[in-house]
Amino acid sequence: MRKLILPIVPISLLVAPAVALASAEPAGAPGSPSDASLVSSASFVAEPFHPVEARRQVVEAVKAARRESRRQPAPEVAVPPALEAIAACESGGDPTAVSSTGAYRGKYQFSTATWQAVGGTGDPAAAPEAEQDLRATTLFEQSGPGQWPACGQ
Repeated sequence: MRKLILPIVPISLLVAPAVALASAEPAGAPGSPSDASLVSSASFVAEPFHPVEARRQVVEAVKAARRESRRQPAPEVAVPPALEAIAACESGGDPTAVSSTGAYRGKYQFSTATWQAVGGTGDPAAAPEAEQDLRATTLFEQSGPGQWPACGQ
């Protein structure tokens, strides 16, 4: 099971309406509205802070952002013939391939560390083929065929 790591959000950002109401001029001060007019003219009502609900909203926002990033396809890249040969050797060209140990994944049999080093996130074998092509092309241009010792020779 994967753990979801959430950014720490300052409470002041989550309770901004309450802070805005609390910082209003005290009732009865010259030029300040009465308590009743402040509440009735407010475009929001300050709710008590609920940490569980705030966390749920953050989790939903993170999930929505991830779904949106998955919808954006990786740009098509021209895969060099040498890299196509590496893919055929490493995985038979199968973008969902996983090595027998599980350490190498995807069309180009990326290790998790190498995948992350070229900007990939998540499981390489679950990434779209176009993204795998993009990451492998980046690695190939940076380091050459030596990154694939069995098939890059």
